Amino acid sequence: MIRCALNGAPAALPGGMTLLQALRAQGLNTPRFGCGEERCGACHVLLEGRSTPSCALPVEAAEGRAVVTLEGLGGRAAPHPLQRAFLAEEAGQCGFCLAGIIVTAAALLRENPDPDEASLRAALDPHLCRCGSHNRILRAIRRAAAEMRA
Repeated sequence: MIRCALNGAPAALPGGMTLLQALRAQGLNTPRFGCGEERCGACHVLLEGRSTPSCALPVEAAEGRAVVTLEGLGGRAAPHPLQRAFLAEEAGQCGFCLAGIIVTAAALLRENPDPDEASLRAALDPHLCRCGSHNRILRAIRRAAAEMRA
């Protein structure tokens, strides 16, 4: 078993699989399998605060480390500012990509609370949104950044 902190709580994940498979086996549904090659962003989670693709990463890489999924950022009772902003801006259509985008945005805003347009676009570059919600996604992240700075 791989011991880590998962969404703020101690966890034991089964070994011998990818981190994404182990998270899904725990019932966490927001990290998604998209390409399996770390190219689409749907599987991103925070590993020690950094946005990290989980689809090809061996679960053993999480040993002793903090892993956060979208479920760990916030929930219905206390949503994260990014979750509120994405809802307010109607930034998602199908939602398949959003968990990866939101955790990446959370990592960016933790590092840079007031990112310029180039920094924002660079952080989101690894993420594919096939619905074409990019403008709304950018607005939502800027809205959350402003709320978090206030």
